[in-house]
Amino acid sequence: MKTSEEVIAGQAIYSRSVLSIYDIWVLGISNSFIWKCPSSRILSLFNQHVSANHLDVGVGTGYFLDRCKFPVANPRVALMDLNENSLHAAAARINRYKPETYKHNVLEPVTQSIASFDSISINYLFHCLPGPLSQKAVLLDYLHPLLNENGVLFGSTILQGDVKRGYPARKLMSIYNKKGIFSNTQDDLQSLRQSLSKRYREFGVEVQGCVALFWGKK
Repeated sequence: MKTSEEVIAGQAIYSRSVLSIYDIWVLGISNSFIWKCPSSRILSLFNQHVSANHLDVGVGTGYFLDRCKFPVANPRVALMDLNENSLHAAAARINRYKPETYKHNVLEPVTQSIASFDSISINYLFHCLPGPLSQKAVLLDYLHPLLNENGVLFGSTILQGDVKRGYPARKLMSIYNKKGIFSNTQDDLQSLRQSLSKRYREFGVEVQGCVALFWGKK
């Protein structure tokens, strides 16, 4: 699998020990008090768009898949990530759904034979990938064949440009970018809107704090 140093750095932070505190630090403290977008708001986005045939890309700990309201009792759920620790953690957390798992670098075309989905989520993925948002939005093109007609792709990302950031957000974002955990110095709201408008017949973007919550319909 071809991977750049930046892609490897962005996902390497998610060791088992880091994942053990991810929900508390990222989804609890950081979202509410630093990024100013409570995880309940992202969960609401999930509940609005998730289908009975769903793919989650950049899976974290599986927090939202574990808590969201699928429209059926036994949905088809798939997980896609480059980090095996995240795949294992998320798969174990939602074991009741018997999830499919796919190890994949989202900045490369999907070559595996995978049946398509009615919904795809990409939460907190863009800001971890190298390059400006206008370029790394190519992942939307690579995921496009996996989305059924009239299907919806949705997610969230932390921006720098065109959004209000308090001092804690500016400081932590700077640290994360220097360490290679984030790569969002060139990510702004206008680039996100343009990336979605080029690829989806309908789309929406809402900003809460310095987080953009978005969706696009094929």
